[in-house]
Amino acid sequence: MSTNLSSQQLIELENQYGAHNYHPLPVVLSKGEGVFVWDVEGKKYYDFLSAYSAVNQGHCHPKLVEAMTKQAQTLTLTSRAFYNDKLGVYEEKITKLLGFDKVLPMNSGAEAVETAIKLTRKWAYEEKQIPEQQAVIVVCENNFHGRTTTIISFSNDPEARKNYGPYTEGFIRIPYNDVNALKEVLENNKNIAGFLVEPIQGEAGVYVPNEGFLSEANKLCKAHNVLFIADEVQTGIARTGKMLAVQHENIQPDVLVLGKALSGGMYPVSAVLANDEIMNVIKPGQHGSTFGGNPLAAAVAIAALDVVIDEKLAENAEELGQLFRAELNKYIETSNICTLVRGKGLLNAIVINDSEESDTAWNICLRLRDNGLLAKPTHGNIIRFAPPLVMNKEQLLDCVAIITKTLKEFEK
Repeated sequence: MSTNLSSQQLIELENQYGAHNYHPLPVVLSKGEGVFVWDVEGKKYYDFLSAYSAVNQGHCHPKLVEAMTKQAQTLTLTSRAFYNDKLGVYEEKITKLLGFDKVLPMNSGAEAVETAIKLTRKWAYEEKQIPEQQAVIVVCENNFHGRTTTIISFSNDPEARKNYGPYTEGFIRIPYNDVNALKEVLENNKNIAGFLVEPIQGEAGVYVPNEGFLSEANKLCKAHNVLFIADEVQTGIARTGKMLAVQHENIQPDVLVLGKALSGGMYPVSAVLANDEIMNVIKPGQHGSTFGGNPLAAAVAIAALDVVIDEKLAENAEELGQLFRAELNKYIETSNICTLVRGKGLLNAIVINDSEESDTAWNICLRLRDNGLLAKPTHGNIIRFAPPLVMNKEQLLDCVAIITKTLKEFEK
């Protein structure tokens, strides 16, 4: 935990030598264990962000550390020029667990989304017989699927998009949580290949759609021979109270995108899953990644999935999420600074009663830090809360006490 440099010195190093593409909360972390992290001066905090849901299994879970260490001493990378002894085992595990024929392994969430887009387009041309160069993918307003050039082309967030053009064509944006908008666009365009959607819009502020939106959207896609593509990079792997968020509405997507917690935060691991009639359109040489499917990633992902299942993390997220929202709603009844809590499982957010341009939410997060809990605002006046899923009831109630105590300091 010790270091020769102070937090302030380390922050100054990042500011001087690193690109300024992030605006971190001013805290410098040097150790993590379970639901806790420590800064370089030794102060302990509850982690209430989990690296945007990558650390669902908790920091430095012993089973993940063991799997990674053991594999790192044996074989780390073969590329896909050769077979390795871990990839097939992982592929069988994840496909059987989630009910798909095939998985295409990648590294980052954005890479997995790009893979899903390519897969969907190729399927559209070769199986649906859409005229070449005409395939369209429907996306939602306020989406967040990554930061590659293609992905920001269909974003409506000016911060993510401005001055990065020219943009990639082939996308139609509709309002999120609007079945009629999807119905209309599907009925009026015969060249739609897929509908790419987050089951809960995380970056947009943990926006949970109306019950039935996803299942109705899925039915519409089936009726129009359009692929339903679920981006579960943030919501997947037990975060929302089920292994996948779409399972709350009993949906099996045509294409599933996973990342983040697929490795428990130990290593970049992402995946695209689909059945044979979709996945088999990609042949050798048509898509790939040097690191995708490497033995280290496969070993870590196997252990990460085992921890989620063995420790019943989805069930824990469901139970604690309900408790978290119930406790915060008691506070909100008499609050004038916090107007709403929303979420599913342990992916939640509170809306601060101030404009998006104000710094109130940021200042609340600074005070939460002072009080021993780390969280971050999104879209100005929304604070996202996503602790590791290994949290217990006593710890959760302790965190609720910290949050409500902090909010009270900002009551108007």
